[in-house]
Amino acid sequence: MPEVVTIMSPSLVALYVFVLACFIGYFVIWGVTPSLHTPLISLTNAISGIIIVGALLVAGFNNASGAVETLGFLAVLLASINIFGGFWVTRRMLAMFKKK
Repeated sequence: MPEVVTIMSPSLVALYVFVLACFIGYFVIWGVTPSLHTPLISLTNAISGIIIVGALLVAGFNNASGAVETLGFLAVLLASINIFGGFWVTRRMLAMFKKK
């Protein structure tokens, strides 16, 4: 079976996917009506919870190099900030619906 010739490196493909995901995420968030922001934040908190589990696995991998451990640590840190910030914003948004 002939080998497939790769035109782009996997790192470049990953960078393109990341940039595309950033643009799509930006337009999805700003396209949502304000009444749906609370469920959307809850969903992103759930996704961040899944990301933090994967990041913990990567950060704790036995044969990982220093760069992989550093990226795993950064992923844990950023996902944690996203989770706690999401809960804080959700709490503030839900407080607006309480009767005074």
